[in-house]
Amino acid sequence: MTDPAGLFGLLGTADEVTPAAGTAQLVIAALAGIALIVLLIVWLKVHPFLALTLGSLAVGAIATMPMKDTLLSFTTGVGTTVAGVGVLIALGAMFGKLLADSGGADQIVDTIVGRSSTRMLPWAMAAIGAIIGLPMFFEIGLVLLMPVIYLVAKRSGLSLIAVGLPTLAGLSAMHGFVPPHPGPLAAIDVLNAEVGITLGLGIIVAIPTIVVAGPLFTRFASKWVDVHADSAAFEATRDTEGRRPSFGITLATVLLPVVLMMAKAVADLILDEDGLSFAFMDFVGEPLIALLLAVIVAMFTLGVGSGMGRDELSASISASLPPIAGIVLIVGAGGGFKTVLVDTGIGEVIADFVTDSGVSVVLVAWLVAVLIRLATGSATVATITAAGIMVPLAEGMSQGEVSLLVLAIGAGSVFFSHVNDAGFWLIKEYFGMSVGQTIKSWSLMETVLSVSGLVFVLLMHLVI
Repeated sequence: MTDPAGLFGLLGTADEVTPAAGTAQLVIAALAGIALIVLLIVWLKVHPFLALTLGSLAVGAIATMPMKDTLLSFTTGVGTTVAGVGVLIALGAMFGKLLADSGGADQIVDTIVGRSSTRMLPWAMAAIGAIIGLPMFFEIGLVLLMPVIYLVAKRSGLSLIAVGLPTLAGLSAMHGFVPPHPGPLAAIDVLNAEVGITLGLGIIVAIPTIVVAGPLFTRFASKWVDVHADSAAFEATRDTEGRRPSFGITLATVLLPVVLMMAKAVADLILDEDGLSFAFMDFVGEPLIALLLAVIVAMFTLGVGSGMGRDELSASISASLPPIAGIVLIVGAGGGFKTVLVDTGIGEVIADFVTDSGVSVVLVAWLVAVLIRLATGSATVATITAAGIMVPLAEGMSQGEVSLLVLAIGAGSVFFSHVNDAGFWLIKEYFGMSVGQTIKSWSLMETVLSVSGLVFVLLMHLVI
């Protein structure tokens, strides 16, 4: 291959050129790249995938990294991230779609709600949000559960806030803390955290966080915002007829991948690495295998169990993939941005600054995620970008400490949802609230969730 214009020589190569930039220039490059991403997403409404791509190129240019090196760094990061996370997101989407289409999600909801008194309904709805939120993305879970929230509020006489806010707390906590959601998965991949340990610690942190931000905070929010089902903009009925899988089978299927991944973490701690049991648990507990097994099992327990034929199963699984294409691209571009930050040496500069300042690494990770979340409105973008910045700080940490770093970033990524977050407008319209009411209920709940999550992560950091 010829290069008549000598272009590749001007661009440079990874072997020939090393970025020659001082500390101040690297800091400026990082800030400029993040500012460009925020500007493109918030003001120009550019898709986050394009914004992250352009931001990565800007970081490389300002840090004086040769263009060819920047492109190589970015594409390597994209490929590595998609390979590690993209398949897991796809499997999670398949599982969630089977749960919804089979009626399994409805079965969980009806069983828990049917056994709850009016006083316990907010607690029951928080539990439903958490259980449904384990395998489902936030938006999908919200669309699925909104008819439930509406009908439960109407029948119980409670306000939509009293019933709905705890449900949203459960959904949001799982979205921020627990894999296989895109944000936690991406942060785990970027920081090389152990999935099983992060999953276990994530659930431990999520439970008290949901209690504080859900039923407890709702006692105050329902006094500030009084919206009832009859006055809400959302109207819905549910198709409760047809064959469904039982509650026990559905719950066991939902928890299967969680149990397998956590069992692997336990096996790593207590079993002999040369033994057959360790090899088996190490294999089935890998996130890819655990989710793959869960999808296969769900095809029978949820799909066939609800009377779905081969064509219906195929259609359900196929329909789960198109909605996640954008998420996979965003996560991939975030991985590319992270790699550029690392390869330019910016990560090391930030790591040295934090180390010298004496500030808790967990607190710094949370603050970085909060700032990006407030600026972009995207929890996933905030998680991926913050994780990339914190990579050098994770080196030398124990697996438990790295997992807590992931959870701190996840907590920061859900801080104060406001007008630049699509979820803000979705909830405003579903609940029939004004902008002010949405801020006093949903936005404040997300803030309580974020701060509570940080507090529980810091408490766990005292013993890990």
